[in-house]
Amino acid sequence: MSEAPPEGRHRVTVLVRHGVVPMEVGVVHQLFGGARSPDGAALYEVRTCAVEPGPVRTDTDLTLGVPHGAEALDDADTVVVPASHAPDATEETGRLEPPLAAALDRIRPGTRIASVCTGAFVLAAAGLLDGRRATTHWMSAAEFRRRHPAVDLVPGVLYTDSGTVLTSAGEAAGIDLCLHMVRSDHGAAVAAEVARRTVVPPHREGGQAQYVAEPVPRVESDGASTGEAREWALARLDRPLSLDEWAARAAMSVRTFTRRFRRETGLSPGRWLAAQRVERARQLLERTDLPVERIAVAAGFGTTVSFRQHLRATLGVSPSVYRGTFRGPARPESTERPQRCPPGSFPTGTPTR
Repeated sequence: MSEAPPEGRHRVTVLVRHGVVPMEVGVVHQLFGGARSPDGAALYEVRTCAVEPGPVRTDTDLTLGVPHGAEALDDADTVVVPASHAPDATEETGRLEPPLAAALDRIRPGTRIASVCTGAFVLAAAGLLDGRRATTHWMSAAEFRRRHPAVDLVPGVLYTDSGTVLTSAGEAAGIDLCLHMVRSDHGAAVAAEVARRTVVPPHREGGQAQYVAEPVPRVESDGASTGEAREWALARLDRPLSLDEWAARAAMSVRTFTRRFRRETGLSPGRWLAAQRVERARQLLERTDLPVERIAVAAGFGTTVSFRQHLRATLGVSPSVYRGTFRGPARPESTERPQRCPPGSFPTGTPTR
């Protein structure tokens, strides 16, 4: 077993195989490695390992010099499995080679394990996804479903979280997944700062559907977009917003607005607005000392009861528990645009069509 990380630092181990996609390894190091506490201390230690230490071929002309063998999995708090494009990889054969299976067996029970892109084939072959929701790259969804019928494959999302087992879609969705794990560990403010430094959005809207090629591309004749209307709504989260009013702002009928909104974001207007209100509430809980009653109003929930219900439905905790977990040193209330978060329940007054 390797030396223990500095006190309080979460250990992330990336398990690479021949044919690994370099971007997927770099994403894990960049995002977890960039997470800092309010006093600037690193929150994670990130290591790379293989079944055996030494050179590991990538799917490019690069070779990785991997310093750690499978023993690095023994004390990992999180294990991330990127995809491999090698001909003998699990993605291609559908089975775990004995050395890889032995390496996975070293992971302690309860350790968080995540896959990037088609790395989900490894988790599925190991039986870690049976009966769980999971995703993978949309181009591999049919093959995944054929090989692993016991997995509840959800091909339209960017990532899934089943507690200690998580999966993401394509390479870039690994960014979304890593930010989600940082957000779950240390709160929205820390994840937003990591995203800001990396120059990526803290959370992308929609799912994989917006990236799937269509046989006949559909083009709106007038080029109208709901983007300006979304910006308008973000500045008015504390107010009741009707769908009629929102569509009128975009100079569209309700039917057209709803259709285009879903196509552009992957969500209905109601689910999108609910997500923004939850994220606004999270930021206020983390960054201010405002009482829960005022946060409920500022985020557009109207009442404390409604706020508590929706936060618990979305995050699984009460406002006080969330604040106690993620509240950092007192800081002035942020005036920046609220960041996006995964879809949640509809708060009172949210349009539902």
